Order: sequence, then C-alpha cells, then structure tokens
Amino acid sequence: MNKWIRKSAVVLVSILTFGLISPTQLINNINAEKPNERDTVESAPSRQSSYFVETQLSKEEILCELLKQAEQQSYQKFGTRIKPVIENEFKEIIMPNIEKALQETAAQFPTEDLLNLAITESPGKGQSEKIFNIKNRDTNTDVLRFHVRRDNPPQAGFWFNFHYHTYHDDFQSHHELGSIYWAKNTPPKWMS
Repeated sequence: MNKWIRKSAVVLVSILTFGLISPTQLINNINAEKPNERDTVESAPSRQSSYFVETQLSKEEILCELLKQAEQQSYQKFGTRIKPVIENEFKEIIMPNIEKALQETAAQFPTEDLLNLAITESPGKGQSEKIFNIKNRDTNTDVLRFHVRRDNPPQAGFWFNFHYHTYHDDFQSHHELGSIYWAKNTPPKWMS
C-alpha cells in the first residue's frame, strides 16, 4: 500500500507541475534545512520567486505538455501489438487533429484556468473506447473525452475511428479526428 501512495504522489507532482519540478526536487526542498530568522528575509523571496517563475507557464507551454501526455496515453492504450502497426499514421493523421482540438478548447479558457486542466492517467482496456479524458482538477469534471472505436464496415476490414466529445453538449456529439485502417483480421484488445 505504501508503494502505491508513493507512486501516486510522484505522478500527482509531475502532473501538477507539468514536469517542471521533479518529485526528487520537491522532496529535497521539503527535507532542506529551514532557514534561520535572519536568513529568512534574504533567502525566502528568491526560493519563492524561482518557484513561481517555473510554474508560470504560457498557454503554448501548457498545450505542449498536454499534447505530450496525450500522445503517451494513446501509445499506452495501443499496447505493444497495435502501436507498431498504426504509430506512423497516428502521428501524421490523428495527433495534428488532437492538437487542433486542444487549441480550440484552450482558446475558451484564460491561461490561469488552463493550469487546472489535467489528463486522466489510465486508458480503457480490452474493448473500451476511452483513450484519455481532460478534466478540470478544481471541479473534478471532464472537459474533453478522447475515444477510439473499432469499426468493421461490411467487407471493408477493421478501422480505428478516433473522435472526441466535449462538455458543451454533455458529451453527446462525436467530433471526428480521423480513422486508421487495421486489416481484414480482428485487431487485438487494447493494451495487449
């Protein structure tokens, strides 16, 4: 149980700081000696100001980090059997559309609110469509849900249909990101 808590803390720190502060740095700062009262006046502002400079990210930096995490979650979803087959097409076709969807969503939020957006940690396994969700950490509500569905049109083989849903219509409409052809044979389960 203790390992699970430690791993969760590491992931949480990484997500909350968008990777700018490593969990080791945070632990070192916590374990560092507390300054004397006479040192506090001189050293405290420099520590705080460097921390705030690191956490004051631009909209582009926030989007870049979200996009990087989105790609990692997608590859985790594909697993070792699907990823090698569709990776190139995914990068060329789907990732630019995911980036566009993230940019459109980011345009609706001020930069300080973007810092509250986070990508969920675990994609759906087996037959599940979920790749990742983007949620608002303050309200703990989803903003976007990115999915991949297996389509098997008659005599056309198997396709992976990538799409997303938004909170604007209570996640009802499909917003297409693109489709990638698999083959005539049934694809393996996700994360296999």
